[in-house]
Amino acid sequence: MYTKCGHVDYALKVFDEMPHRNLVSWTALVTGFSQNARFSECFKAFSEMRRAGESPTQFAFASVIKGCVVLGSVEIGRQLHCLALKLGLSCELFVGSNLADMYSKCGVMVDACRVFEEMPCKDAVSWTSMIDGYAKSGEFETAVVSYKRMINDGIGVDKYVVSSALSACSALRDCRFGKCVHSTVVKLGLEVEVAVGNALVDMYSKSGDMESASNVFRIDPERRNIVSYSSLINGYVEMDEIEKAFSVFVNLKREGVEPNQFTFSSLVKACANQAALEQGIQLHAQVVKFNFDRDDFVVSVLVDMYGKCGLLDHSIQVFNEVATPTEVAWNSLLSVFAVHGLGNDALKTFSRMVQAGVKPNAITFVSLLTGCSHAGLVEEGLKYFYSMEKTYGIVPRAGHYSCIIDLLGRAGRLEEAEEFINSMPMEPNVFGWCSFLGACTIHGDKERGNLAAGKLIQLEPENSGAHVLLSTLHAKMQKWDDFRIVRKMMRDSSMKKLPGYSWVDAGNKTHTFGAKDWSHPQKKEIYEKLDSLLDQIKKVGYVPNTDLVLHDMDDNSKVELLHHHSERIAIAFALISMPAGKPIIVKKNIRVCLDCHSAIKYISLVVGRKIIVRDNTRFHHFADGLCSCGDYW
Repeated sequence: MYTKCGHVDYALKVFDEMPHRNLVSWTALVTGFSQNARFSECFKAFSEMRRAGESPTQFAFASVIKGCVVLGSVEIGRQLHCLALKLGLSCELFVGSNLADMYSKCGVMVDACRVFEEMPCKDAVSWTSMIDGYAKSGEFETAVVSYKRMINDGIGVDKYVVSSALSACSALRDCRFGKCVHSTVVKLGLEVEVAVGNALVDMYSKSGDMESASNVFRIDPERRNIVSYSSLINGYVEMDEIEKAFSVFVNLKREGVEPNQFTFSSLVKACANQAALEQGIQLHAQVVKFNFDRDDFVVSVLVDMYGKCGLLDHSIQVFNEVATPTEVAWNSLLSVFAVHGLGNDALKTFSRMVQAGVKPNAITFVSLLTGCSHAGLVEEGLKYFYSMEKTYGIVPRAGHYSCIIDLLGRAGRLEEAEEFINSMPMEPNVFGWCSFLGACTIHGDKERGNLAAGKLIQLEPENSGAHVLLSTLHAKMQKWDDFRIVRKMMRDSSMKKLPGYSWVDAGNKTHTFGAKDWSHPQKKEIYEKLDSLLDQIKKVGYVPNTDLVLHDMDDNSKVELLHHHSERIAIAFALISMPAGKPIIVKKNIRVCLDCHSAIKYISLVVGRKIIVRDNTRFHHFADGLCSCGDYW
């Protein structure tokens, strides 16, 4: 009575005054300590019960095993398991269920499974423990299979087990079976349960079915919480529906729900993907306001966001404010240095990371090798690639091999790159063949270029990039018949070259430009500025590289075509629209061309402005007539 009312000390006093204690009183004391979360005393009472010569009941065993779960003590749990086997109680429903639950919650799923399968009778509690354990330990397919077995055995489900099953479906992006679970939820009237609603929103969001996620989210406004809001926001971010993600965030704040680190991580990630600097800065202020500026994941996405928006110094500053960065934060900084082509800084950062006692992982080496590739650090890149397994115990994956193909290809070491490809334990992926084809195009190797293009077309027949690069290679080598064959092939298959676009943010708006774009309201001022820039840069040494224009036209027409490339139009617009002290940041969806790269160097010189261009592979920082890439990219 006293223990069930929470007065454990009174119960202990009564127990101590008892002249004779029996199995019932000992069991009541042990279970009482367990029910009131006094597990150390529970273990002590259980031991004294054994010394008193009493053989523990299944209820006493279940109570102390629960203590092992709370304290995370799998070793004591194993000792109790041995004792239960010795006393013949391990197959009792209460003992078996709690042993399975203990092993699963301690992450020892092999032992949990063995105990579970040995149980002659399995109830909803034991099934739930197993399904939840599989889901939390990352064995999602096994969790789904176990849920199906539970249903087939006719065991009734509750909100806990459907939440675990939905969690597994979410991780597997298995919307089809998730809908089957949802139908069970509706049949049992569990949609109003907060945990179940959260799990449904998360499952649909991660499966990309945002309409269903939104429908579930709207069922009961009173039961929405930060978990469901964050799941919906993240779903919209993953589907690249950024405006809807921010709309949900606005509603969240309007409803008085306080955002958490997961909310901010998703939104800042969205800003990074879109290079939406102004929104990213506003979110950073919110992060500081809610004291998440020391959270590992939030810091990591902030480092990434500033890096992808071109503000390298801001990335470094955010990183340096973290007292003890984890591998996630280190990897973000390495990735930023890589995409900015700062290979030496990436190498120094890697050394600092290792010296700080942080173990690198596979992602670390992708960034490190990419940085070496963009900076032309061939020997360093090779050294770290071959040290991955030997020194750090990391088996290189297809992505790492692709980085080495890119590393050797950019350096013009095409024969070595081909030998490397032939020695790989797997076929190169799309990125690997694309890198090799791009290198063959730049360095004019028709034979290897044809090989790479053939492989790339096999992997992605609809990829226009392979055909464009191959036709460019033929044109560069003046193989016009081959050039026309490839272009005809593209026309016959209705394959279109990806048009080049550039965009720049000004006045809280994103302005997008295409080549020879006449659609902007300020077109007159833009093209006047563009013509003025051409006159200025020609005076300081700019000479248009008309050889890059693969069309049959006169040189003046070629110069005009180059002059009206989208990145130059975007820069001209930025110069007439943005204050002098603000850096110009232009984003481009394809690789910046050689002639534009040369022209922008001269533009940065004549206007005295820093110009940052992000193309589809890296950043270029132009200032005083120079580029950060050192003309190696």
